[in-house]
Amino acid sequence: MNFVPPPPLLSLAAVVVGYLLGSIPFGLLLTRAAGLGDVRAIGSGNIGATNVLRTGRKDIAAATLLLDGLKGTAAVLIFSQFSALAGLLAGFAAFLGHIFPVWLKFRGGKGVATFLGCLFGLAWPAGLAFAAIWLATAGLSRFSSLSALVASAASPLVLWALGLPAQAGIVVVMAAILWWKHADNIARLRAGTEGRIGEKK
Repeated sequence: MNFVPPPPLLSLAAVVVGYLLGSIPFGLLLTRAAGLGDVRAIGSGNIGATNVLRTGRKDIAAATLLLDGLKGTAAVLIFSQFSALAGLLAGFAAFLGHIFPVWLKFRGGKGVATFLGCLFGLAWPAGLAFAAIWLATAGLSRFSSLSALVASAASPLVLWALGLPAQAGIVVVMAAILWWKHADNIARLRAGTEGRIGEKK
């Protein structure tokens, strides 16, 4: 894959458009549209699909998961048409946009679904591997956070095995940010107080 640096304007467009795509708070918008109030007022206060699931609306949680993922996929695919590196930049910016959305005073989600969406845009086998690892870990533990941590840590290795070292490098950084955003979850996992999938808080 050609990683010649794209023109400055293309790089800027990739970052700006990717960030704006990523910053769309679908979890908040969908729960409000469904009359469920502000999802930030329940559970972890997060706008992601796991917290949306605590409203009891599996359909809204599934829609949130899908749309949050598609933000990353769309950003990567749109700009990969012009430059492989621009696609990487756009995906990374979308991931950051979800976590730090300007519309919500930079307090967004933890990035798991958008991380997965970026993987599918970069290399669909890596996206499938993430999903398989997440499902296997969730099936054994019923911890959404642990599943995300394990799957994200494995993702750079999968990309490297696929012969995509540049993509693996970007995903290492994304995984590190994702782990940082899960610091509270890690503390609760260690303390044995982390909520399990499907539990309401």
